[in-house]
Amino acid sequence: MPFDSTNADLSVIPVKTADELKRFIALPARLNAKDPNWITPLTMERMEALSPKTNPFFEHAEVQLFLATRGGRDVGRISAQIDQLTPQPAPGRLDGHFGMIAGEDDAAVFQILFRAAEDWLRARGRTHVVGPFNLSINEEVGLLVWGFDTPPMILMGHDPAYAGKRVEEQGYVKAQDVFAYRADETGDIPEIAQRRVKRGLPAGVVLRQLDMKRYDEEVQTLTDILNDAWKDNWGFTPTTEAETAQLGKALKQVIDKRLIWFAEIDGEAAGVVVFLPNVNEAIADLKGKLLPFGWAKLLWRLKVKGVKSARIPLMGVKRKFSSTQRGRMLPFWMMKASRDMAMSLGYNRYEISWVLEANKAMTHIAENVGGTHYKTYRIYEKAL
Repeated sequence: MPFDSTNADLSVIPVKTADELKRFIALPARLNAKDPNWITPLTMERMEALSPKTNPFFEHAEVQLFLATRGGRDVGRISAQIDQLTPQPAPGRLDGHFGMIAGEDDAAVFQILFRAAEDWLRARGRTHVVGPFNLSINEEVGLLVWGFDTPPMILMGHDPAYAGKRVEEQGYVKAQDVFAYRADETGDIPEIAQRRVKRGLPAGVVLRQLDMKRYDEEVQTLTDILNDAWKDNWGFTPTTEAETAQLGKALKQVIDKRLIWFAEIDGEAAGVVVFLPNVNEAIADLKGKLLPFGWAKLLWRLKVKGVKSARIPLMGVKRKFSSTQRGRMLPFWMMKASRDMAMSLGYNRYEISWVLEANKAMTHIAENVGGTHYKTYRIYEKAL
């Protein structure tokens, strides 16, 4: 698509300074200011996520952020990144990624942003671009294309309805869809799932909660299970030891050990499910700021008042067990244990996300524990 010369005042700059990074982080809040379902991420968290000093993703990835400006005003942003750990889908194909896409509802803004990202990736030998990944497939993924009428849960994105059209105008097509399922804590799980869990745990199967006294070891066990369970999933990229440590540090302030359950088979860790309190519910009115009083409000809402919703971002069963009779039942037992505990603690709804559209086993589980598909996020691709 040729660039519209009437937008000659539109330009792109690579983010290099701390001030430009702050502008990059702040832009989506302004663009979505009139959306009642928009929740501004905490600026402090975003600064850490986009800094090589604090995010170990940068140890195996190259990242460039871009800002689009018009007349001295920021009007769009995008990231381009190459993750050296990402497996390539076909011989001779080299994927790069885009992410963090946001812009005014203007085709020229999206055009100049994608041109900058694609040129950067092409110069580094990439043959295809896939995204959005913010920044990794193990973080926020996909562009919201359906389900705009509710706010996002913790570590999930929210985009304006026009964004999908603007991305597709630049030649991007669907690579995969990922789903979010919503479930009500107060209702009974479907009868088919009840019949399965009422049979009870067979010999050799034990369910237990997270042990905070062995927290670092538990986080490593969780990561080992998920790296093994998800190995054959589309786009799978393993989590490194450094990323595991960072994940554990980041989650320690918000997790509730009573909502994280491990399953063991014959004494070996075999599966895990994680319910996370929906921090977005607690920060919705903080406008991204923790100071001077936001941090106290956040802690009070999480630890004292309590939030009423949760998200299940992580669940998996090791492949050596997943095809066995006991292993096939682990998701239902773990979900039942976590759900019952959440309900006793005052949670009344939760989200299962994200789930690959092509992962029929997981979509089946989500539906059989009472989940209703209510959001779709799209991952796009384009040949360079």
